[in-house]
Amino acid sequence: MGEHILSWMTFFPVIGAAVIAFIPSERKEIIKTVAAAAAAVPLILAVQLFVNFDRGTAAMQFVEHYTWIKSFNIEYFMGIDGLSVPMVLLTALLSFLCIIASWNIAKATKGYFALFLILEAAMMGVFCALDFFLFYLFWELMLLPMYFLIGIWGGPRREYAAIKFFLYTLAGSVLMLLAMIAFYLNVQDPTTGGHTFNMLYMMDQSNHSQWLQMTNIRHLLWIGLFIGFAIKVPIFPFHTWLPDAHVEAPTAVSVILAGVLLKMGTYGILRISYPILPDAAVWFSYALAIMGAINILYGAYCAMAQTDMKKLVAYSSISHMGYVLLGMAAFTTAGINGAVLQMFNHGTITAMMFLCVGVVYDRAHTREINGFGGLGMQMPLYTSFFSFALFAAIGLPGLSGFVSEAMIFIGAFPVYRTVAMISALGIIIGAAYVLWMLQRVFLGPKNDKWDSLPDINAREMFTLVPIGIIVLVLGVYPMPVLDLMRVSLNHLIKVVAG
Repeated sequence: MGEHILSWMTFFPVIGAAVIAFIPSERKEIIKTVAAAAAAVPLILAVQLFVNFDRGTAAMQFVEHYTWIKSFNIEYFMGIDGLSVPMVLLTALLSFLCIIASWNIAKATKGYFALFLILEAAMMGVFCALDFFLFYLFWELMLLPMYFLIGIWGGPRREYAAIKFFLYTLAGSVLMLLAMIAFYLNVQDPTTGGHTFNMLYMMDQSNHSQWLQMTNIRHLLWIGLFIGFAIKVPIFPFHTWLPDAHVEAPTAVSVILAGVLLKMGTYGILRISYPILPDAAVWFSYALAIMGAINILYGAYCAMAQTDMKKLVAYSSISHMGYVLLGMAAFTTAGINGAVLQMFNHGTITAMMFLCVGVVYDRAHTREINGFGGLGMQMPLYTSFFSFALFAAIGLPGLSGFVSEAMIFIGAFPVYRTVAMISALGIIIGAAYVLWMLQRVFLGPKNDKWDSLPDINAREMFTLVPIGIIVLVLGVYPMPVLDLMRVSLNHLIKVVAG
């Protein structure tokens, strides 16, 4: 298993889904147990990767490289570096915890858990693939299980939300497909002289054809890729699918959507757009910084206007992904390292918030902020967890959100002083909507309607405690993640600067 660790991490959930297919539908506990076991294996392997990863090199590690479709020079090429490892860890952790959080799913249990495991496999493949064709295959595969998970197990408007998510993402994927074909036809494999989907060869500018070296063509390809990735982030104005998908999706699916899927957009920009088109990345950098500022402020103001807890958290995700864009646009060590750290930190913090929203929704069957009040007296332990997540989201010093946001501003301020100063207003607005929700839900007079609500149970604590520990540890000592990615990201900065 050690020689093919990335393949096992990617495809073991598929094996679990296949096993679930043969289990009778009425044996729900067995189905859930198999799903948890299938998600636990990638998590164990991810920990092994974390321990054995060589932090002193920017080279790809744990590489698996085989010929797949020889006639088109398509390869099964998997590998990870410092950019991939935090995302792989995040995917493995949240997938396992979301299986546990889904334990109360009663409708079509077999289909739900099988689709969830296939979704995990597709997400893992995106973060490990180094062949563009293979990357695109995993990227598209991810759409199907997410579409059905929202469309079947979601809320009252689930069909609308699922179709909107699918169409938006598919539209972006078409532009990505066109760019991928353009690269394939205009990048030479130095070993055979033919066309290639190998992303490492695409990153070598000497392999580009004369046509691909034309400035206008490179800018056009950058924009095509950018729109495809921007929809996933999502960047304003491509964001409108996100609140609908979050509100209608089951709790665990919302966690994956915000915790992992949004990061695929920024990961794609860093993995593909930056190293393959570095000059276009510099050309677009100021626009990217402005888009980051728009995301920060727009998402924060929209969050402040929400009356639904889940929608508030959804808009806060749009705002916090804006910080990632701002750090990425700076091309400084602090900025890009802070951006990727924010990707990881936001994945854990927003997962905690969505899980907490799911806890109260399972009991009260409502997420209306104004419908609660004084819940802190009724559910003190739950209030502690939710408050911890909310304070992490606004960047309270000592929690992980503060570290990544501070690094982003340290990196962005010397480059985009005015944009960074405007973006800093998002911190104040974020504190306002978080504290406002905290006050209306947990403080003030107790609402007698919720006298019978039980506090958080052991299973729910099992999903929240590991994330809370990570948020606290990285807030005090972020080096375990920064050490993973520092060398690879510094190399990426040199590629773009060169």
